[in-house]
Amino acid sequence: MRCPFCGSEDTQVKDSRPAEDGTSIRRRRICPDCGGRFTTFERVQLRELMVAKKTGRKQPFDRNKLVRSFEIALRKRPVDRDRIERAVSGIVRRLESSGETDIPAEEIGLQVLEALKTLDDVAFVRYASVYRDFSHAEDFEQVIKEINAKIGRDTGSDA
Repeated sequence: MRCPFCGSEDTQVKDSRPAEDGTSIRRRRICPDCGGRFTTFERVQLRELMVAKKTGRKQPFDRNKLVRSFEIALRKRPVDRDRIERAVSGIVRRLESSGETDIPAEEIGLQVLEALKTLDDVAFVRYASVYRDFSHAEDFEQVIKEINAKIGRDTGSDA
């Protein structure tokens, strides 16, 4: 691992332990050349995933991009960072274990929608408005009806 301070390629691991999410390893490292200390995280990657865009173009799957999508949808919402991390890890696990290497972008978007539906209704509507390309107020009304119907089913009432 290259030192972020001096660029030396000879760094030493001083401590390793599971990260809070349980899906990665947190390592504390030190550079013997400059004495700099830093932290790295390692995750298991089952296979190299490619995202197939609607245009036919393919690009490597980027977990950080998925995390940013959640963060944007959940901006200023009362959702713990741990819950976001678990949702992202769950999506990545499902994608990796699907057996496919080329994942349609639409499939990832649907999985994000499903996860947001359980995390926060406002974030779900925010994401859906972009993902489903809302252009009229009626589009928002329809999604809100879906949420209200779900709430009615969950509570057993006739909403």
